Amino acid sequence: MSPNHEDQDSLDLQRYWLILKRRWLPGCLAIGSVFGLTAALTYLQKPVYEAEGTLLFKKTNQTSSLSGMTEKVGELSGLTQMSNPLDTESEILRSLPLVKQTITTLKLKNAEGEPLKVEEFLKQLKVKSVRGTDVLDLSYRSTDAKEAAEVVNLLAKNYMENDVRTNRAEAVAARKFITKELPKIESRVLEAEQSLRQFKEANRVVALDEEAKATVAGLSDLTDQITKAQAALADANARAGSMQTQLRLDSKQAIALTSLSQSTEVQQVLTDYRQVQNQLAVQQTRYQDGHPSIVNLKRKEAALRTQLDKRVAQTLESPQSIADQNLQMGQLKQGMTADLVKLESERLGLANQVNVLRNAYVINRNRANVLPRLEQIQRGLERQLQVARTTYEELLKHLQEVQVVENQNVGNARVVSEAAAPDQPISPRILLNLALGGFLGVLAGVAVAAMLEAIDHSVKTIDEVKRLLDFPLLGTIPRLSQKLGESATTVPVRDNPYSPVSAAFEMLQTTLGFTLTDKALKVVLVTSALPTEGKSFVAANLAVSNAQMGRRVLLIDADMRRPSQHEIWQLPNFKGLSDVLVGQAEYQTSVTEGLINLDILTAGTIPPNPMALLKSQRIAAVIEAARADYDFIVIDTPPIALAAEGLTLGKLADGVLLVVRPGVVNTGAIATAKSLLEQSGQHVLGMVMNGIISSNESGSYYGIDRYYGYRATPELNGAKISAR
Repeated sequence: MSPNHEDQDSLDLQRYWLILKRRWLPGCLAIGSVFGLTAALTYLQKPVYEAEGTLLFKKTNQTSSLSGMTEKVGELSGLTQMSNPLDTESEILRSLPLVKQTITTLKLKNAEGEPLKVEEFLKQLKVKSVRGTDVLDLSYRSTDAKEAAEVVNLLAKNYMENDVRTNRAEAVAARKFITKELPKIESRVLEAEQSLRQFKEANRVVALDEEAKATVAGLSDLTDQITKAQAALADANARAGSMQTQLRLDSKQAIALTSLSQSTEVQQVLTDYRQVQNQLAVQQTRYQDGHPSIVNLKRKEAALRTQLDKRVAQTLESPQSIADQNLQMGQLKQGMTADLVKLESERLGLANQVNVLRNAYVINRNRANVLPRLEQIQRGLERQLQVARTTYEELLKHLQEVQVVENQNVGNARVVSEAAAPDQPISPRILLNLALGGFLGVLAGVAVAAMLEAIDHSVKTIDEVKRLLDFPLLGTIPRLSQKLGESATTVPVRDNPYSPVSAAFEMLQTTLGFTLTDKALKVVLVTSALPTEGKSFVAANLAVSNAQMGRRVLLIDADMRRPSQHEIWQLPNFKGLSDVLVGQAEYQTSVTEGLINLDILTAGTIPPNPMALLKSQRIAAVIEAARADYDFIVIDTPPIALAAEGLTLGKLADGVLLVVRPGVVNTGAIATAKSLLEQSGQHVLGMVMNGIISSNESGSYYGIDRYYGYRATPELNGAKISAR
């Protein structure tokens, strides 16, 4: 910390200490009032007792809630993660029903004898949780120790009974709900089972998972079979085509010829028909067409032809045109035709097999495509059935549980310790209250002192005056001391020359002598900013001090508004300065001797306009005449902050001496006086502090009265020896 800061802190502490010294009386009154009031209230207060009990909270058995979700009846759990279950139970303990029940049971009364209100009860009740535990502390305050304990115990009992009732009520409500819901859930189970069964029957579902695997495998196998059958069919088609080319027959014709060649009836008729044709050919070589043999053979040929066509049609079951040469084949051709027919049969079988396989593939593929949808539907139905079954089973289980809970006498709390009637009251705490009263009293005293200081705008110390005025400090006049008999006189320099005040004026006289370096100081104007600062007192004693030095001194009372020098010196005032200025008296005849070497010119008759008189040329003439007659002249003028006469006379004097009295003058008056002196161009010799109380000053001025009184008459062996 810098020296400047240390000095500033020291000055602040001194300032606060001086404030407390100045305002000690109201401060002490404030301290005494607060402390006394605190003490009175403490001793008049009825003793208050506090009883305390403890509740421990625990979890209970599990059951279902009305929503069907698994919770715990009476379990200490919050709705949110931030909530504290013990805080909830604390509020239940403070709830209106429990409080009213306790008040009614114990018939609690207030101080007026009326039934205790809930609000008053809650003010005395305290419920708090023990951190890190599941314990709640209950405490109640009352002027009756027994009543305090009864309230805590009864409130805990009512809470536990209410908790049991609540748990039972929850179980009863759960049982009723489950009993009501069970038939509905059972019907849901049956409906779900029926829906699943109907789905399986309608879609021919046994095991979709296995069916899906089998379908995939079947599709792969069918694909292989179709490929093989198509290859065999292509081979059969190729061979059949080759044989049809060789035989120049198509498959239908080959089949028909094979059927005809294998028909005995057709072949018999065909044989007969060929024989008749042969006979006809022989006979035609012999006979003419009209020959009976020829005609008979032709008729027989036609009949056989008709019979042959009929037999062919019957054999083929459809009319077909077959060449006669094909009706009876050779052994080779017949074998080839049979092979063609066999091959055609094989080809048709392969084609049919391919179609069958393709149809089976399409059917299996369609089934495979619909399987995912069927699986989805089946899973949904199975899920509905599972949910319904689970809900039904859970309800049955919880029904048994709530029936057990309903028949139990279970709560979530138990009493750890009952409240006992306390032996000692918790209030009032006499020592604490008195200490607090003393502390508050000190604060009140300091506050009163600070407040009085804040509203008091007067300047109180020499240091404050020096901060406001930059004039030289020529002297400090201590306050008159009653011990030295100074308070009985207004001219202590004359009446008590060995007093500190006399010494202070001697110092002032000395310092005034050094204010002018170019000439001797002869005319001094004494003034102040406000009345009652002691300017007339300073002027009178300064004049006496100079007279005692052997100088011829004139004291002029120029304060024609409130003159006081004639009272100080106990002189008549029927003729004085005002009379000289208006020409009703001469200055030499108006002067009165006050002491040896000291003459006094009183103010005289109080004029209606003192300023007009002091602005006249006659005042200057009076002062010039006095300069010639006296060695030192002191002029007592009105306060310059209230009247302008001092500023006018200041031009006629060698300098102005400003009297300042701390505790009387205020900052505004000092500022006004300084401004007037500077604006009017006055030659200010300096200022003198009057009425100084050394105990009110800082260290640099403390004990100034004792310093000035160092030469006060000492006592030695009972004899007074003057130190002067």
